[in-house]
Amino acid sequence: MERWLRPLYDAEGMRAVDAWAIEEQGVPSLRLMEAAGNALAEAARELAAEGPVRIVCGKGNNGGDGLVAARLLAGWGHVVEVLLLWPADELSGDAAANLERFQGEVRQVPAAELAAALEGSAVVIDAIFGTGFSGAPRSPAAEAIAAINGAGAPVVAADIASGIDASDGTAAGAAVEADVTVSFHAAKLGQRIAPGKAHTGELRVAPIGIPAGAPIEPAAGELTDAVLADLPRRGPASTKFTSGQVVVAGGSRGLTGAVCMVASAAIRAGAGYATALVPASLEPILEVKLTEVMTRGCAERDGALSEEAAAEVLVACERADALVLGPGLGRSEPALDAARRIAAAAPSPLVLDADGLNAHAGELEGLSARTAPTVLTPHAGELARLLGSSSEEVNGRRLESALTAARQARAVVVLKGDDTLIVDARGERPRVAVSALASPALATAGTGDVLAGMIGALIARGVEPFRAACAAVHAHQRAGRIAARRVGSAESVIASDVIAAVAEALVA
Repeated sequence: MERWLRPLYDAEGMRAVDAWAIEEQGVPSLRLMEAAGNALAEAARELAAEGPVRIVCGKGNNGGDGLVAARLLAGWGHVVEVLLLWPADELSGDAAANLERFQGEVRQVPAAELAAALEGSAVVIDAIFGTGFSGAPRSPAAEAIAAINGAGAPVVAADIASGIDASDGTAAGAAVEADVTVSFHAAKLGQRIAPGKAHTGELRVAPIGIPAGAPIEPAAGELTDAVLADLPRRGPASTKFTSGQVVVAGGSRGLTGAVCMVASAAIRAGAGYATALVPASLEPILEVKLTEVMTRGCAERDGALSEEAAAEVLVACERADALVLGPGLGRSEPALDAARRIAAAAPSPLVLDADGLNAHAGELEGLSARTAPTVLTPHAGELARLLGSSSEEVNGRRLESALTAARQARAVVVLKGDDTLIVDARGERPRVAVSALASPALATAGTGDVLAGMIGALIARGVEPFRAACAAVHAHQRAGRIAARRVGSAESVIASDVIAAVAEALVA
């Protein structure tokens, strides 16, 4: 895995790491469970007010972690009650061993009585399911999850919020809404992807004694500031041409701002030269708006690019290091047709954004024939149109949706959101990165255009497309935070504020 990614494991990978530690490194499983339970107890102790700590236990190792926490919390003077969802004789081996060690109150609670059993809790520990869970919770777990969510007490989840799939963040049914999740050994992919991210609360990763060096490849990685290190820098012999040339093609009547945002962000992100190709009648507007960017008017129809504009854009691409296609394009059929022609024939790396994406709705496979790299930058609605599904389906299965699109287009897909995913399916094994850096300031019009320009600039500067997309996403999130600090609040940030913050955001 790239050194600038922090490992994220899926369920299979975490099982393999556990097995390696126990079977090959000789670490006793009970020792791992003791450390996990201790971390869980520490988190619960921080949140607990006056009153009983209640621990809802499943019958697997997750329940065993909860039982360790129960014993430790009781030893620290807390009133502790363990609620079993299944009979005690169904507990797994290590969980059963820790049940014997706990001398406090333990009772099996019928599903119908769980809500009442949690009333008045100071804190609730969710120890029902671990990282191996998938599917929809059934009774009595489903009722327990509903009772935990309705208890009105802080909730600490053991390893992962019950009901969330550790491998992709999906929730096929009810899921615990944790305030804190204590993830053992490493973060899990499902904790960083919506909807799982929203159920995780504050994520704390706790070492539990698994040695370093497990020969298990993580399923994905979380972006870190290290992705910004060692990016190309201008030297004494650099010129505007050697610093990367970006062509931006799009624009239509009423939508000139998008092209301006993309081109300005590309220049601010280090591109030495940017040219905006727009409908001829709109070029004077861009001449007024843009100072550092070249502009060129192209063939148009009714204020949007026409089919004939495709040839003009392709000529401009012959000397370009990257093309950003689609911002402000509009949805007239001539403009969409031009976008399809340009995408198919452009010799330069392509960043396909906005209506450039909509032009390929249901036709993603056609992009797989491109010889130069392709980066797609959809939000959930755009990805749904590309796949012929719905926004709800995409947001319910974000990783699967991004992987499907990346494979069909043989491209890098940047699925934007609070959990922006960067998926590269061009090789034998997909590469997956996740942004965990929340930046609410980016929830405003035009910031997606800024990101597209940043990706285009980094590719033009010679950065490999997957890393360029990752670096741009991370710097974009940082820029949103910087902009919010400068203007005083996230709510007041506009896209041009984000562009102004790009220079600082790109410095690791």
